[in-house]
Amino acid sequence: MTEYFGRADQQWMINFRVDDLAALIAQLEAAGITVETRAEWDSEVGKFARIHDPEGNPIELWQPNQ
Repeated sequence: MTEYFGRADQQWMINFRVDDLAALIAQLEAAGITVETRAEWDSEVGKFARIHDPEGNPIELWQPNQ
Protein backbone atom coordinates (compact mmCIF):
# COMPACT_ATOMS: atom_id res chain seq x y z
CA MET A 1 0.00 0.00 0.00
CA THR A 2 1.02 3.59 -0.50
CA GLU A 3 0.07 6.81 1.23
CA TYR A 4 0.71 8.87 -1.93
CA PHE A 5 -3.02 9.02 -2.64
CA GLY A 6 -3.98 10.21 0.86
CA ARG A 7 -5.15 7.66 3.40
CA ALA A 8 -3.42 4.28 3.39
CA ASP A 9 -6.68 2.55 2.39
CA GLN A 10 -7.20 4.89 -0.58
CA GLN A 11 -5.45 3.72 -3.73
CA TRP A 12 -6.53 6.31 -6.31
CA MET A 13 -7.27 10.01 -6.74
CA ILE A 14 -8.68 12.30 -9.41
CA ASN A 15 -5.98 14.03 -11.45
CA PHE A 16 -6.70 17.12 -13.57
CA ARG A 17 -4.28 18.16 -16.31
CA VAL A 18 -3.91 21.96 -16.36
CA ASP A 19 -2.21 24.43 -18.72
CA ASP A 20 -0.87 26.91 -16.16
CA LEU A 21 -0.48 25.49 -12.67
CA ALA A 22 0.91 28.70 -11.14
CA ALA A 23 -2.05 30.76 -12.40
CA LEU A 24 -4.55 28.15 -11.20
CA ILE A 25 -2.92 28.01 -7.76
CA ALA A 26 -3.18 31.80 -7.51
CA GLN A 27 -6.88 31.70 -8.47
CA LEU A 28 -7.65 28.92 -5.99
CA GLU A 29 -5.81 30.62 -3.13
CA ALA A 30 -7.54 33.94 -3.93
CA ALA A 31 -10.83 32.05 -3.51
CA GLY A 32 -9.73 30.79 -0.09
CA ILE A 33 -8.87 27.25 -1.18
CA THR A 34 -5.79 25.67 0.36
CA VAL A 35 -3.35 24.33 -2.23
CA GLU A 36 -0.58 21.94 -1.24
CA THR A 37 2.69 21.77 -3.17
CA ARG A 38 5.87 19.79 -2.49
CA ALA A 39 9.13 20.03 -4.40
CA GLU A 40 9.43 16.22 -4.41
CA TRP A 41 6.17 15.90 -6.37
CA ASP A 42 7.67 17.78 -9.34
CA SER A 43 9.54 15.55 -11.77
CA GLU A 44 10.53 15.05 -15.38
CA VAL A 45 6.85 14.56 -16.25
CA GLY A 46 5.67 17.89 -14.83
CA LYS A 47 4.63 19.92 -11.81
CA PHE A 48 2.01 18.85 -9.31
CA ALA A 49 -0.21 20.39 -6.64
CA ARG A 50 -3.14 19.16 -4.58
CA ILE A 51 -6.41 20.43 -3.28
CA HIS A 52 -8.93 18.46 -1.21
CA ASP A 53 -12.65 17.95 -1.63
CA PRO A 54 -15.02 18.65 1.31
CA GLU A 55 -14.53 15.08 2.57
CA GLY A 56 -10.74 15.45 2.59
CA ASN A 57 -10.02 13.39 -0.51
CA PRO A 58 -7.03 14.68 -2.48
CA ILE A 59 -7.42 16.01 -6.01
CA GLU A 60 -4.18 16.30 -7.95
CA LEU A 61 -3.46 19.10 -10.39
CA TRP A 62 -0.79 18.35 -13.00
CA GLN A 63 0.95 20.62 -15.49
CA PRO A 64 2.98 18.44 -17.88
CA ASN A 65 6.43 19.63 -18.93
CA GLN A 66 6.46 21.00 -22.44
